[in-house]
Amino acid sequence: MSLSRRGLLAAGGAAGALAATAAGAGPATAAPAAPARGNGNRRVRTGFDRLAADGYALLKGEKVGVVTNPTGITSDVRHIVDVMHPDERVDLIAVFGPEHGFRGTAQAGGSEGRYDDPATGLPVYDTYLKSGQPLADVFTASGVDTVVFDIQDAGARFYTYIWTLYDCMEAAALAGKRFVVLDRPNPVTGRAALGPVLDPAFGTFVGRREIAQAHGMTVTELALLFNARFLAERPVDLRIVKMSGWKRSDFFDTTGLPWVPPSPNMPTPDTALVYSGTCLFEGTNLSEGRGTTRPFELLGAEGIDHRWAAAANALGLPGVAFREAYFAPTFSKFQGRTVGGVQVHVLDREVFDPVRTGIALLVTAKRTWSGFEWRADNWIDKLTGNTRVRTMIDAGADTDEVVGAWARDLAAFRAVRKRYLQYR
Repeated sequence: MSLSRRGLLAAGGAAGALAATAAGAGPATAAPAAPARGNGNRRVRTGFDRLAADGYALLKGEKVGVVTNPTGITSDVRHIVDVMHPDERVDLIAVFGPEHGFRGTAQAGGSEGRYDDPATGLPVYDTYLKSGQPLADVFTASGVDTVVFDIQDAGARFYTYIWTLYDCMEAAALAGKRFVVLDRPNPVTGRAALGPVLDPAFGTFVGRREIAQAHGMTVTELALLFNARFLAERPVDLRIVKMSGWKRSDFFDTTGLPWVPPSPNMPTPDTALVYSGTCLFEGTNLSEGRGTTRPFELLGAEGIDHRWAAAANALGLPGVAFREAYFAPTFSKFQGRTVGGVQVHVLDREVFDPVRTGIALLVTAKRTWSGFEWRADNWIDKLTGNTRVRTMIDAGADTDEVVGAWARDLAAFRAVRKRYLQYR
């Protein structure tokens, strides 16, 4: 897997030219936020908003394909493909759909395949589970010169869109295509990286390379890191278009931007807040809340009662409380059956640590419910990026011991991460 270093960074004025700056040169000056339009909180302009305001100058003379999904919207909730397609200033000729598909019709682990989009007539190519030369061949067959990426991330290593980004960067380099990444907010802030760092021996589509479980970066920052460190043998010709008005301390609901679920089980920004911790329950025989209206906030299984919530609350974790809860998932684990468990209630998101909370819930679930089991395929190791979490919990380690085991690796990642941050 290879690509990196010459990542260029596009930034600039609101209606003026987007200035390209070498990736190693630090953040370019951000344009002032656009005036509010019917929303008094609006102050963040996405990478696409700024690209469009500049008349698509960065794409001039290029045949363009876009990797996107339903989250690729403007501030007035029009899809960027529907906006660009009739615009004579940009030559959009193809769309590339990730997991769940371009228009978002597929559930987890699915995609929409190859088809022509009914709204625009554009060919839509499937990228899901494609990488390397097969994905490069898709880009070549599409006839594009430049591949543009614009998808809302959720801030967790195992959320697959960032690895679609990685795979597409690598494939674009193999195909000799230019690559442009349009930025959107990390919905849970970009303040800190949290959790275990992936051991490359456990690389999969839910974690290709060595980043923290909650990476605390935006997609353009990740693109710069990927290009410089993991794809350095064959770097892609990379440009990024930054946001304006976004700060690292911003949660999504402070940006003034509309939320579109990035996937069927990420319905609200509240889901993203807990996801980087409670998604670990995908690696167990408990429900992670799929098939309910609060996925990743509701967790449970048949036979669990009030003792789990009591044990979790007794830990006094900062910013969070646990309510004894009963629910019947409409699909996925325990479909149509009533299960007991907890609902995670974030009371103070400024101090809440989702990864520590996820570990604490695993530890207390195992101690209070005799039926607790890891998935037979040890999927938990793919999610955490190592065997350490599973084996330590099995050996009786408490939450602090498990969290402390990744401290050195996390400190090293934080030092690397700092070099690619583009916002304060």
